[in-house]
Amino acid sequence: MSRLQPRSDCPQAGNVGLYAMHALTPAEAAKAKVHLASCMRCRRELERLRPVADALAAWPADVVRPRAALQERLARRIGVETGRDAVLPGESAWREPQWEQVAPGIECKLLATDSERDIVSMLVRLAPGGEYPPHTHAGVEELHLLDGELWIDGRKLRPGDYNRAERGSGDQRVWSETGCTCVLITSTRDVLG
Repeated sequence: MSRLQPRSDCPQAGNVGLYAMHALTPAEAAKAKVHLASCMRCRRELERLRPVADALAAWPADVVRPRAALQERLARRIGVETGRDAVLPGESAWREPQWEQVAPGIECKLLATDSERDIVSMLVRLAPGGEYPPHTHAGVEELHLLDGELWIDGRKLRPGDYNRAERGSGDQRVWSETGCTCVLITSTRDVLG
């Protein structure tokens, strides 16, 4: 089997994608960081890959993680190619999160947390008449409405609608007359007010 060739002729270029995805061991990451400081080609490749890696980091892990059968086939194939025993995937530590009431009329189901970047991905459910307090966005906020209707200030969202709010912007009134469920990716440092 042929290996993927990095876009650069640098022998370390193959680790740039793994570094961007935080998939290296701490020792490997330290070596990669030192190399990146001295290699302009690898730094350019990292700049090209970072937006993709950052976008994937915001996805719930169960969406990105391959099924157990595929993980097992890959582990066996890697074992054959490297001449080592296959390291088979273990039982997933991830469990289906439960809905939690976080305020009257507001329930959340936490999907993923990136504490290094202060980002959280969750399902949010507003009861009919439920209202979220005014807030200022500490980072980009992305909302995809799954069902019901949601008002964000003067804009009415319907199922399938997407709303993006930039860092520093704010929402004065977020509420639902009918009740709704949405996917929300936002900063954990938003300022309520």
